[in-house]
Amino acid sequence: MTPAREEDARWMALALREAEKAWRLSPPNPSVGAVIVRDGRVVGAGFTQQTGGPHAEIMALRNAFERGESVDGATIYVTLEPCSHYGRTPPCARALIENRLGRVVAAVRDPNPEVAGRGLRMLEDAGIEVSCGVLEHEAWLANAGFLTRMTTGRPWVRLKCAATLDGRTAFEDGRSQWITGPDAREDTQYWRGRAGAVVTGVGTVKADDPQMTVRLPDQKRFPLRVVADARMETPPYARILAGGGTIIAAAEDHPARRAALEAAGAEIWLLPDAGRPGRVDLGKMLDRLGERQVNDVHLEAGAVLNGAFLDADLVDEIVLYTAPCLFGSGRPIAAVAEPASPGAARRWHVADFRQIGGDLRMILRRKA
Repeated sequence: MTPAREEDARWMALALREAEKAWRLSPPNPSVGAVIVRDGRVVGAGFTQQTGGPHAEIMALRNAFERGESVDGATIYVTLEPCSHYGRTPPCARALIENRLGRVVAAVRDPNPEVAGRGLRMLEDAGIEVSCGVLEHEAWLANAGFLTRMTTGRPWVRLKCAATLDGRTAFEDGRSQWITGPDAREDTQYWRGRAGAVVTGVGTVKADDPQMTVRLPDQKRFPLRVVADARMETPPYARILAGGGTIIAAAEDHPARRAALEAAGAEIWLLPDAGRPGRVDLGKMLDRLGERQVNDVHLEAGAVLNGAFLDADLVDEIVLYTAPCLFGSGRPIAAVAEPASPGAARRWHVADFRQIGGDLRMILRRKA
């Protein structure tokens, strides 16, 4: 393994931009970007396609060949270690060797047990210069869901909420449309589109009858929809059941309700929490979603379910939209347990803060 060079970060940043193009397309595969550089200029670029399609390295090679460029001795910058195994596609490391790349710069090692350093070793054994760790933190965040699932077995959990300046998500009677403007609502669709599963609670289903779908014209891959519904109270006619792909995570079995929900196309998971009777075991739910190759969970729920996830320390990231208005009273973002003192409240790291249309969006992550 050779040390990074001064210019490597510049080219890896371009590869990370390519990776962003795969966020809504490639899961459950990682969202990877690749850039091929020869004689100080980009000769090919690409990103991972839908499952079963080419990986980023192959797309970058194709792009170079379509442009009539040579990759002989070139450097490829890739945001995740090239794969070394035969899956739905041949190993990318082998393709780089066969096309006589001179150097491979990877941002992050792939913890997938089928790769786990073997891709880099395969390249080195073939005489290709290899560097790893360039913009590693940024590349880890770009693939946080996949890397989390590969290392813990569970998805990355992203809690999305929209609130007023005084932290209210709805009136006391449940009315909430629309707190934020159209730009923020469209932005939410992109976050949903990245997810492998959208999770909500039965209270939200009964109050709002949401579809929880991704309403973007170019969306090709659609997430599972999951309702945390301890007593199977989701109405069989609820819009969230339309089209299939909906899971009801319950704590109690009610045969007649189960039969009606299954007839409506729902899949039922019985996941009682041994420590809290009548509650869904949220950790087990995440385990099951990890087994279904869900990388990212998009949690879009009410105060009770949000609070349950937060109190169980199951939230990795919060995407909070704040509208420039006040309700004075109403429902909170999350019904969390009160800390011992104001200073003891959990603090989050502010990773990003920007204006989206007429609203503000803050991205918060766990503090290290």
